[in-house]
Amino acid sequence: MTISALRSETDRTNASDAFWMPFTPMRGFRQEPILFERAEGMHYVTPEGRRILDGMAGLWCVNAGHGQPRIVEAIREAAGRLDFVSSFKMSHPAAQAYAARLCDFAPGGLDHVFFVNSGSEAVDTALKIARAYHHARGDARRTKLVGRAKGYHGMGFGGLSVAGLGRHKRGFGPLLPEVAHLALPYDAGMAFSAGQPDTGAAYADELEKLLELHDPASVAAVIVEPVTGSGGVYPPPRFYLERLRAICDRHGVLLIFDEVITGFGRLGAPFAAQALGVTPDIIACAKGMTNGAVPMGGVIVSNAVYDAFMAGPPEVIELFHGYTYSAHPLACAAGLATLEVFAEQGLVERAKATGASWQRRALQLRQSPHVIDIRSIGLLCAIELAPRTGQPGARGAACARACLEAGVLVRNSGDMIVLSPPLIISEDEIETIFGTIEAALSEID
Repeated sequence: MTISALRSETDRTNASDAFWMPFTPMRGFRQEPILFERAEGMHYVTPEGRRILDGMAGLWCVNAGHGQPRIVEAIREAAGRLDFVSSFKMSHPAAQAYAARLCDFAPGGLDHVFFVNSGSEAVDTALKIARAYHHARGDARRTKLVGRAKGYHGMGFGGLSVAGLGRHKRGFGPLLPEVAHLALPYDAGMAFSAGQPDTGAAYADELEKLLELHDPASVAAVIVEPVTGSGGVYPPPRFYLERLRAICDRHGVLLIFDEVITGFGRLGAPFAAQALGVTPDIIACAKGMTNGAVPMGGVIVSNAVYDAFMAGPPEVIELFHGYTYSAHPLACAAGLATLEVFAEQGLVERAKATGASWQRRALQLRQSPHVIDIRSIGLLCAIELAPRTGQPGARGAACARACLEAGVLVRNSGDMIVLSPPLIISEDEIETIFGTIEAALSEID
């Protein structure tokens, strides 16, 4: 194609729909597009120069704030030094270094990481590793998987199958067979919770019943988000995760935590596993790994899981799985720089210190119009609104739109306002976010 032909492509009158966007009503977006041109610290900047306070850390991922100079420079330097090398039977020093640093960041005993490119890939990889682990140990009958209601595990067929959000599955079936689901460990008595609810640990006992129903010797793994994220920010009841862990141990079932959202400081610890005191066999992570700057994900596994694959001849591939861009040089550079920023700026400790005031301010919206529940833990929050009669989701959308017009970016998922700010957020910015939501709720019907 000639240069003139390439130039003519940019003159198409329908350019606004050349990009088919994810999770977006395309026709509505074309009528009222939301565009950001730059980002810095806690803010996005529109093409017109408006500064918008980011209440979502991009999409749960820009945990260190936008435009961190160390991360930007690390990516720039890596691009000029090594643009690409495959991870199939070869590697590069940054991949080795980042894997070691990441495992040091992770809970003790999870000392090996398989790099992927997204949360969806991380979940599908974790599920494959779980099944392959049992196969490698001579127990190929363990193929069944257990997810949970309201769980979000990405958009791959494996993640969709174990997820518990029915709307996401519509139109894509049939999905994986041999999948069961636990109930969401939440009820009306836990409403307006800050942190973990004191009651509800007994919800974990449903796993014992599911295993009896499906034969525990046929189940490979249980996968849960330690804190349900996209499904509505539902913190686990106290001792719920401990009981899941004990049941899995009793029956030889692997426990997988999907920490794509909760990893990298969100709960005031490197991972939710450390914050909540329960270590799984496998962690799926992504989003905050590179501060959102370069796509990357990972599957961090225990020594027992990894060692099960290492029993054969040394010249034989242990896991027939991988991606072209696994451990991409730019992603590894961004990941290393992100961990350096976390250490230098004390972001995990900062998030832990800020979490209490975040949660306290969130619960002050309890008396605002339309609010029927507020759930908050760490630097996460969901504000659930009563739906308009016959118009589910409309009130949440109106609230998010009013906030954007006032200069604050929040995310509505139906009639829930979901918040996940960068960990660098200040007390004044906390007040701005919740004050803006408060004002929006008083204005909308």
